[in-house]
Amino acid sequence: MEQLLWVEKYRPKKVEDCILPDAIKATFQEYVNRKEIPNLLLSGTAGVGKTTIAKALCEQVGCDYIVINGSDESGIDVLRNKIKNYASSVSLMGGRKVVIIDEADYLNPNSTQPAMRGAIEEFASNCSFIFTCNFKNRIIDPIHSRCSVVDFKVNGSKQKMAADFFKRVEWILEQENITYDKKVVAAVITKHFPDNRRVINELQRYSVSGTIDSGILSNIADIQLESLVTSLKEKDFASVRKWVTNNLDNDPVKIYRKLYDTLYETLKASTVPQLVLILAKYQYQSAFVADHEINMVACLTEIMVDCEFK
Repeated sequence: MEQLLWVEKYRPKKVEDCILPDAIKATFQEYVNRKEIPNLLLSGTAGVGKTTIAKALCEQVGCDYIVINGSDESGIDVLRNKIKNYASSVSLMGGRKVVIIDEADYLNPNSTQPAMRGAIEEFASNCSFIFTCNFKNRIIDPIHSRCSVVDFKVNGSKQKMAADFFKRVEWILEQENITYDKKVVAAVITKHFPDNRRVINELQRYSVSGTIDSGILSNIADIQLESLVTSLKEKDFASVRKWVTNNLDNDPVKIYRKLYDTLYETLKASTVPQLVLILAKYQYQSAFVADHEINMVACLTEIMVDCEFK
């Protein structure tokens, strides 16, 4: 199954092949050179390469490792059974073992996370821990203090990274014998970057016919809010719900940001503070809700009811 997914089939196996800011890549390359893996907390937005570089680091150093998905296995039983059994045993390769805990910000902060600090110390001689998260403020301080924290910030390197990623995507498409329009591929990257995983998944979806051309441009257009603002102002719930359905393909974080930028100018000044509180609440919830459509509709409904338009 993994070989059917481009994100797994073409996942970089070496640190030098990962598309990251030079400073971050240099940090991990130094770990490879030293053949050492400290306890790490990798923080950054979705799809930026946190799990990829964690796996590449383990592969290059030559460590046994397992990957635990914190969003699927967030309870204390995962630590008691799976992690402790693995960390307490001797590596088949004779070196250190590594536990990669993906999406660690979903681990229970009242039980699993506090217990993890004890595990980090208990198995320090035999095992390293690498935590990845989108929101490091949801990781308790005792874990922060026991790890080297690496923030995957790409702002200053965004243009160079996007160019490098474009070359990588071209290579993937050529390996898959997909005919493509460079301008269309660039539009997909522009829309979703630095979420590399999302870009690759979207391109794989668009490539089912064997061609990626201008016919998909309507599917990757920028978020348009004019009709939504009108519907909110007129309190037309049916139209608001339809807009959400038609825009579910967009990144929720980008939608909330654009709502903030747009509605700030269209609301009466007295209700702008309420808008900010509403957007902050639902943007936070979007990180872990089961249904993004319901969460977005609830947000817009609250704006429609509680905010006054000019």
